[in-house]
Amino acid sequence: MEATKRSRTRQVFCGGVAIGGDAPVTVQSMTTTKTEDAAATLEQIARLADAGCEIIRCAIPTAQALDGFEAICASSPLPVVADIHFDHKLAIEAARRGAAALRINPGNVGSFDRVDAIIDAAKAAGIPIRIGVNAGSLDKQVEAMDGLDLSEKLVLSCESFVEHFRERGFEDIVLSAKAHDVVTTLATYRSLSERMPDLPLHVGVTEAGTLRQGTVKNACGVGILLEEGIGNTMRLSLTADPVEEVKVAWDLLSSLGMRRRTPELVSCPTCGRCQVDMIPIADEVSRRLESIAAPISVAVMGCVVNGPGEARSADIGLASGRGEAVLFAHGEIIRKVPEDAMVDELMAEIESRFC
Repeated sequence: MEATKRSRTRQVFCGGVAIGGDAPVTVQSMTTTKTEDAAATLEQIARLADAGCEIIRCAIPTAQALDGFEAICASSPLPVVADIHFDHKLAIEAARRGAAALRINPGNVGSFDRVDAIIDAAKAAGIPIRIGVNAGSLDKQVEAMDGLDLSEKLVLSCESFVEHFRERGFEDIVLSAKAHDVVTTLATYRSLSERMPDLPLHVGVTEAGTLRQGTVKNACGVGILLEEGIGNTMRLSLTADPVEEVKVAWDLLSSLGMRRRTPELVSCPTCGRCQVDMIPIADEVSRRLESIAAPISVAVMGCVVNGPGEARSADIGLASGRGEAVLFAHGEIIRKVPEDAMVDELMAEIESRFC
């Protein structure tokens, strides 16, 4: 489905998942369970995989999490990225124990000899590294510079770290430079894409907030970037169940006409012409569509006169009137159905045609 022309970057592989090059934009998330609890973490990963997550990241805050991480890597249906801060020895050990990739902030690892040890471990394991820069992990020299805004500092830090990695002969890099506000995010990634066009970019608005606010900020920031052809993989950070991150990511990709794996609901906002209670009907259809894997568009309209015409591009849908609705496909009426059976009739038609 991808219509936007993407920036052509070097391609790297996280497990069997391609990032960059001509690969589609991939969807990531991060577990919220304790990595020490492998069983609970694998259960969450299974739910995320069912929702469409393609790469998963697990935190390794201490050495006590390494055994659990190894067990997770051995049984996960998704490639597992080790998220490491501060302690370079944890990154080295995670690479040895099965990580499909490492995510580090070079600015908080310490001296470059420690960063070099991580690079050597990733080389030995044949895995990529995501260089993840944010306001708390800037290059120390860049951080001390006056006269630069946060976006400029993020970009310069990224360039400094990438240059060092390349001097060490390491090219399997994915790059991110996240901020919590949309304006800084846009400026940063536009600059990174222009100045280092060969590097695959991991995009997202970090610390974006709870479900509603975080969805809006990520849809705005990441949506603009993806439409501009910037970004190869994404994690939409939400203070919510990580499954919601994945759902929002797929909704975003679907809205941009780039990728779709589940139905898209097209529903009218209702008005004075509406003769049924549209909100609970649309909610019920939305809930029941969660069990459908087909990448179709489903319309639920409140007006029997204009509904089919307004939703003509939908694969299938309902247009309501007094006491009944018309069931239509691509704007053409299939049959009339009684109001109390409209949702059941719609779902039966979907299952017979698309499942």
